Amino acid sequence: MLLSKLVCERTKEAPQDAKIKSHILLSRAGFIKQVAVGIYSMTMPCQKMSGKIQKIIREEMDALDGQEVLFPVVMPREIWELSDRYNTIGSEMVRFKDRNNRDMLLGMTHEEAAVHLANHIVSSYNQLPMMIYQIQTKFRDEARSRGGLIRVREFTMKDAYSFHETKEDLEKYYYRVFDAYNRIFKRIGLKRFIDIKSDSGMMGGSIAHEFMLLSEVGEDSIVLCNDCDYRANMEVAESVLDTPKVEVQPLQIVETGQDKTIEEVCSRLGIAKELSCKAVVFAVKGKSDEIVIAFIRGDLEVNEAKLKKAISKDVVPYDGGISDIIACGNIGPYGLNKSVIAVYDKSLENINALVIGANKPEYHYTGFNFKRDLADATFCDISKVKDGGKCPVCGGTLRIENGIEIGNIFQLGTKYTKSMDMTVHGADGAEFNPIMGCYGIGVGRAIASIAQESGDDKGLVLPMSVAPWQVHICPLRLDDGKVAERAAGLYEDLKKAGIDVLYDDRSVGAGVKFNDADLMGMPIRIVVSPKSLATDEVEITVRRSGESKKVACADAVADVKAIIAAQLAELDCD
Repeated sequence: MLLSKLVCERTKEAPQDAKIKSHILLSRAGFIKQVAVGIYSMTMPCQKMSGKIQKIIREEMDALDGQEVLFPVVMPREIWELSDRYNTIGSEMVRFKDRNNRDMLLGMTHEEAAVHLANHIVSSYNQLPMMIYQIQTKFRDEARSRGGLIRVREFTMKDAYSFHETKEDLEKYYYRVFDAYNRIFKRIGLKRFIDIKSDSGMMGGSIAHEFMLLSEVGEDSIVLCNDCDYRANMEVAESVLDTPKVEVQPLQIVETGQDKTIEEVCSRLGIAKELSCKAVVFAVKGKSDEIVIAFIRGDLEVNEAKLKKAISKDVVPYDGGISDIIACGNIGPYGLNKSVIAVYDKSLENINALVIGANKPEYHYTGFNFKRDLADATFCDISKVKDGGKCPVCGGTLRIENGIEIGNIFQLGTKYTKSMDMTVHGADGAEFNPIMGCYGIGVGRAIASIAQESGDDKGLVLPMSVAPWQVHICPLRLDDGKVAERAAGLYEDLKKAGIDVLYDDRSVGAGVKFNDADLMGMPIRIVVSPKSLATDEVEITVRRSGESKKVACADAVADVKAIIAAQLAELDCD
């Protein structure tokens, strides 16, 4: 490709809303151009990079006997009503009416489409296991678009769906995909990625894993143990909590005036927060009159994902709309209005004496004991893990890091096949609902993750396996006939050798060429100049290390091929 013809404008300044490295570098290198909030055009370099990532994904999916299909972007309301997701998914799903006044939607995920397709084709257990996958444009009206391609509204994603006769067969296949994902992320050049246990969220199902790139700009909180391999998303992470030691005390009501927060009440009573019971109020989403109160130890925070799973309901922060049945700031489990849904964290279970709200203004109880005063209470884990907590596996110290989600896999079970009435005949002739797995990778987010992890203060540093071009030729003084001839000849020789080459054929200064080369981040730069040609040599520089060497012109292609082979070998690529 000739750089003078490339539709890709490099700039010194990034857009004003670009705050993180990947967004800044991809914008400055001209790889992406914002059209609207969370919606981007990709220029040729970015599209070539996307194509190479997709090629690696296809190779790994095909190796799992995956069959590539293409689902529609637009789907009718009816198939989403079968799964009961048309009304349960909120405004992030775009709904509209077509010219015939039929309700339609833009696909943000394709479980329903996958089951709809399979239901019309798969009829016997002999056709299982079976996996279909697509690489498709999706739209999610994301409320918090940020970070360039990290969190967008329109995106390209690989999603795959497998169908199985037994749970054991699903588990076996699930971990084959698990291994394939690790290969994919290594092959595209990511380094600090891990797999973690996660919450299945709106996808449903039981077992789920996310693949995370450890990064300070990530929005997900990941809990890791310093002493063993325990790791989990904050949504499902656990820790061991030591029970504070305190003697049993009589239950007494005490006046606490206008003190309402845990800090204020504990300060007034001279106790540690660990000996208090905090009440956090939520409402069931879409039902503002259905109140959920999560009770938790005063020094801990409620994990909303765990709470939702505990009550099998979606919740939102309480807005105070029906305060006549609860005394905000003085809420406690003893004497609580029976109309609310009360959930008790296991951190409270064995504390002998707690300070709790008295459910009337200006008063609290001291000496509350669950076993004595509320014996029918049941407990579950709804707390967030704290940095420095105790590992549930080895007892070691936990730490919290940020991560970017780069892929996810779910064991969905029969959530969709049962609701959409997909049945298959078994060996005994009886019908059954196939068991499903679901596996996703965001292609644009993979591009952004590579830029975030590998970019430096000069620009992008792209892995050999996915770089748009493997070599960037920078001839200096194209007005020199010998330079022009040698650079053009090298360009043709590299192309004949099957190497992707970008040739900077512009008549601009060395500084401009070198800055653009560093900014665009191709793995190898070759400089052809009057000075190097005086000894019949060219200068070859490896972008990631900055190492340069002079190579005889006759050996340049062989040397480049050796560098490419070595870097691909590091990624386990052919």
